Amino acid sequence: MPAARTRRIASLLTAIAVVVALAACAPERTPIASSSPTPTVSVLPAPVEKVKSFFDKTKYSLDDPTSLWVVNDKLRPLNPIDYVPPDMVDAPVRYIYEPLMRPAAAAAIAKMFAASEAEGGGTMQVQNSYRSFESQTRIYNRAVAAYGQAGADSDTARPGYSEHQTGWTADVAAYPSKCDIQECFGDTPQGIWLAANAWRFGFIIRYPQGKANVTGYVYEPWHIRYVGVELSTEMHNTGITTLEEFFGLPDAPDYAK
Repeated sequence: MPAARTRRIASLLTAIAVVVALAACAPERTPIASSSPTPTVSVLPAPVEKVKSFFDKTKYSLDDPTSLWVVNDKLRPLNPIDYVPPDMVDAPVRYIYEPLMRPAAAAAIAKMFAASEAEGGGTMQVQNSYRSFESQTRIYNRAVAAYGQAGADSDTARPGYSEHQTGWTADVAAYPSKCDIQECFGDTPQGIWLAANAWRFGFIIRYPQGKANVTGYVYEPWHIRYVGVELSTEMHNTGITTLEEFFGLPDAPDYAK
């Protein structure tokens, strides 16, 4: 190979080696950011669907006289008609007549009366509570003698049809007594507090104003029925004021016969 050609090849190889060496030593170049910003995608959380609470209306019997939710009205006599509650105690409260009630109701009414005093609702007492079949028979017969059967049926239950016979019910009065067993009780401090707060303790005003066509009885702001806090709260929240309407039972303005 001619000497001149050999020298050219050697020079070329040397130049290539220099270029490779320089490239290896060069600092790493940082990419230049694009002038157009990268779009961001906002991911919104999926809407949370509100789940309606389910109230089990079949939790307790509406027919068993021992049941917390038994419904007895002019179409629903107790069965047996001369039923006697199996467990009765005196509620630890002020009273006019012996305050016999089922244990849960007795404990609840004591708490309610204490709360009324503490919250400015005034002092209350039990006017009467449990009445036996025999006692209700005497009361009803006196009402018939005084007002006739139609008059008695408008505000006095026939024996076997009275909530008082279940042990879940009490008639409440102010202390000192004022408007006992009268509509004007609803306008007393005790009556006003009771209407607003009874549900907190498991009670309802069983015969509310304007519902005689449903319950069969005129407005009785003093007549309370223990149904337990679960049911009283649900009725309060839904605004349904009678057991007949809440459980979808027929209106009971009159006796079947």
